[in-house]
Amino acid sequence: MDRFTALNVFRHVAELKSFAEAGRRMGLSPPAVSKNIGELETHLGVRLINRTTRRVALTEAGGLYLDHVIRVLDGLEEAERALGPLQDAPSGVLRVAAPMTVTLTRLSAALPGFLSQYPDLALDLHLDDRRVDIVRDGYDIAIRGSDHLEDSSLIARKLASMPHVLCAAPAYFEAQGRPEAPEDLGRHNCIQFSLSGHPGTWEFRKGDRQMRISVDGRYKVTSSLAVRDALRAGFGLSLIPRPYVQEDLEKGLLETALDDWSTVETHLYAIYPSRRFVVPKLRVFLDFLIEEFNQGHLPAD
Repeated sequence: MDRFTALNVFRHVAELKSFAEAGRRMGLSPPAVSKNIGELETHLGVRLINRTTRRVALTEAGGLYLDHVIRVLDGLEEAERALGPLQDAPSGVLRVAAPMTVTLTRLSAALPGFLSQYPDLALDLHLDDRRVDIVRDGYDIAIRGSDHLEDSSLIARKLASMPHVLCAAPAYFEAQGRPEAPEDLGRHNCIQFSLSGHPGTWEFRKGDRQMRISVDGRYKVTSSLAVRDALRAGFGLSLIPRPYVQEDLEKGLLETALDDWSTVETHLYAIYPSRRFVVPKLRVFLDFLIEEFNQGHLPAD
């Protein structure tokens, strides 16, 4: 038995007091109407309708049941109508989780302009470099940085790639010397971004050679902006995404080392639960993210 169809048939029969008229309204044959009512009564274990060749009347149980059925069906119809605006235009609250540094350096200045385009849309933005569970925590979308995206049932749309660079302030290199090979990092004060998947191990590649170097230092921190501040102060050296320090490198506030070695890349992804039924508020935000990252210096591939 299709419960939803049976409830609609019962309501039509009860309100129209006619099996034939209910069938015409719903596009069902008389036997189909009778079958739905019979199956519903069997399911409930009570008689809902007394019918003769000339009259249709609700039983006491049928009258009581009809009141509840009307509320349920009307509630479902109202719920579907409530979804209409969300399906037609960007509206409602968009809950987003994003890394703090990426957002502050690349997106936050553009967000007011994005919201001004959609007056019926509100943004609830949660900034945290820690990884969140977007399904459990109720987020519509998350921006996630990783050098390796694990298998997941979530949909991942690549936004950009951020190469890393080993750098420090000129004063640090003058005082401590410049590393000539990855092995030299063992004697340096290495500032570590502790939310990295491997904060104590830095990877370097040159041709066929690949090295994983254990590093240590006096400062571990959960913010890449804090790492940058420590670099500017000449406190140590670090492996950091180039876009975060590009301006400092151009101004000479920081300098690179081991330029003949390549390092890891952090890939940025937009993560959301399903490719089906992508509502307008999510679709326009995805378009916004793609446009913003394509305008900058973070290649998508």
